[in-house]
Amino acid sequence: MTRKPTLKRVLIGGVSLSLALSMSACAGNRGGGDAGGDSNEGAKIGVAMPTQQSERWIADGENVKSQLEELGYEVDLQYANDDIPTQVSQIENMINGGAEALVIASIDGTTLTGVLDTAEAQDIPVIAYDRLINESDTVDYYTTFDNYEVGVQQGTSLLTGLGVLDDAGQPTGEKGPFNVELFAGSPDDNNATFFWDGAMDTLQPYLDDGTLKVPSGQTAFEQAAILRWLPDTAQDRMEDLLTVGGGAQIDGVLSPYDGLSIGIISALRSGGYSGENLPVITGQDAEVGSVQSIMSDEQYSTIFKDVRELGKRAVLMVDALMKDEEPETNDEETYDNGAKVVPAYLLESQIVTVDNYEEVLVDSGYYEASDLK
Repeated sequence: MTRKPTLKRVLIGGVSLSLALSMSACAGNRGGGDAGGDSNEGAKIGVAMPTQQSERWIADGENVKSQLEELGYEVDLQYANDDIPTQVSQIENMINGGAEALVIASIDGTTLTGVLDTAEAQDIPVIAYDRLINESDTVDYYTTFDNYEVGVQQGTSLLTGLGVLDDAGQPTGEKGPFNVELFAGSPDDNNATFFWDGAMDTLQPYLDDGTLKVPSGQTAFEQAAILRWLPDTAQDRMEDLLTVGGGAQIDGVLSPYDGLSIGIISALRSGGYSGENLPVITGQDAEVGSVQSIMSDEQYSTIFKDVRELGKRAVLMVDALMKDEEPETNDEETYDNGAKVVPAYLLESQIVTVDNYEEVLVDSGYYEASDLK
């Protein structure tokens, strides 16, 4: 079955979480300086980001850097272009260059144990940014979005786009069956399994009752995962799925990231899909290209994660640690990295479709209207 042009594209979920700016003043973790004093003016903060190949990570790095500089910190911002040895070397150089705190969005959350041991030996606090750093007890705090809920939103928007759920997220009685294919994120990114679990927990009842079918039969995370979140890899896999599925018409595609969605759409177009015959396709990060694709009725939805607020939370954590205060957290149970449960602050996300992209992305100032033309 093809997507019906009458289906409404709506927002499902809550509004963005309003961030409290106050910090508790109890004794903190590792960090330095006198609380409330000016001794941290000019202190150097290392910020390690994974890549400049995604506009999302460029925005993250710039947000964290600018907000730290507004507070008087010196910032060493580095991008590793998805190369693990490069990121390890960059963090080593930050430590040797006098960084007093580290904010790290890791490429592979299991490869930083050695360099973080060096940070611990020098009493340098570490904040994991959006991607959890695993197998290390030197990670002090973690800030991210509610990644399981992001997956729930992706699964929900797929069902809404297919007409299985209505605007309020309630079953419509539509039983399909609908043919869907499933994509997951990079297996070395801890977030990818949270996205997958949230989406699959949402979709599984409809797979069980036959409303949804997967023509390829590939329903395991390991089969669906796309290493390093690479669009070209997603495109190649989608091309293969069109063959493996025996030519079955695809009605929907669960995609966990906008970059993958663009590759998936390219493969579908090469396979003969166009216009209203394109499946319902999800995404994440509200990247410009995918928002434009949503506006053109190609991609159905994306998940907006306001990185301005994520950057603000990381900066508040750094500033608290530098003042020997304890950063605010709202989750002390979920994120076990294999060595410890890392105290975390979770933010909320939003589903964006053609019906609400202006309100969510333009009216909020995240994009100018001209950015999306």
